[in-house]
Amino acid sequence: MNAAVNPLGSAFLALLLGTTAIVVPARAGTIEVTIDGLTFAPVEIEAKVGDEVEWINKDALVHTATMKGGTEVLVPAKKSGRLLMNEPGSFDYICRYHPNMKGHITVRP
Repeated sequence: MNAAVNPLGSAFLALLLGTTAIVVPARAGTIEVTIDGLTFAPVEIEAKVGDEVEWINKDALVHTATMKGGTEVLVPAKKSGRLLMNEPGSFDYICRYHPNMKGHITVRP
């Protein structure tokens, strides 16, 4: 007797037996940094490649998030600005207009 093998049944059996791994990609997130009283909060954040950082400005002054190498996000008064994190690394940033305002982003792969 020659029985045919059902490919869907085999896949289902493999899943039940735990022999097949299902990979679900991680969803990118948004990390919020609040600007209030001429400070970034939190001062240090961690992100993953693909995450977005959003600076929310509660001050009545314009600010920036300026990193070495030329990347800069303008954050108008009472508005927000965003940056997509495309590469891993460790990045210090300041406000170009108020250089005493400092922050740090660590981006993991």
